[in-house]
Amino acid sequence: MSSTTPIADQVAALAESMAAQAPAEALEAFGAEQAELDAAGVPAGVAAAGTEMPDASLLDAHGESTTLKQARDGRPAVVVFYRGAWCPYCNVALRTYQAELKPELDRLGVALIAVSPQKPDGSLTMAETNDLAYTVLSDPGNRIGRALGILTRPSDQAQQAQASLGLDLTEVNADGTYDIVMPTVAVVDASGVLRWIDVHPNYTTRTEPAEILAALAETLR
Repeated sequence: MSSTTPIADQVAALAESMAAQAPAEALEAFGAEQAELDAAGVPAGVAAAGTEMPDASLLDAHGESTTLKQARDGRPAVVVFYRGAWCPYCNVALRTYQAELKPELDRLGVALIAVSPQKPDGSLTMAETNDLAYTVLSDPGNRIGRALGILTRPSDQAQQAQASLGLDLTEVNADGTYDIVMPTVAVVDASGVLRWIDVHPNYTTRTEPAEILAALAETLR
């Protein structure tokens, strides 16, 4: 596995850059939201390892219908749930997974799949902007996220801050709501059973590639 900067370090640099550019009011709103998310922690009722991985009718980046099962194509998979192409932290994480995770997953015969609630054109933007060579899907209505217990939505304050920066989630989400997923990585075995799940309520933190590979090693033993 190639060695690049940990996601946490990239996020710290990103936060420093944003602090110098974004309006103070917006930063304050996002900071308050992150503190609330930290305090709340992982929600009760998140799907447990050993249960069947939920599935639903999804859309690929070109708007064609598919499912997680179809995307896995009989393989184990690492499924990454992210908020959308508009989220700078998501871009950092998905780029890092392309560079550090995908080569090793290809060697192991494991699929890498990213899922968000955004419209397919947002998935295409995410894939093209970050040169992603793995499957990027849209889950209209967050059906898989809801079944996994990782559904959330920005606070009212954060929604106002997003609006001040030109972002309206009801415009980018496929179902026209503010609902998004907590950034989450799930390891699914070849039979479709959830073997490991790592949920990050605070969206500024992400699962590092090494953690995913360690979980995958346990799954494939």
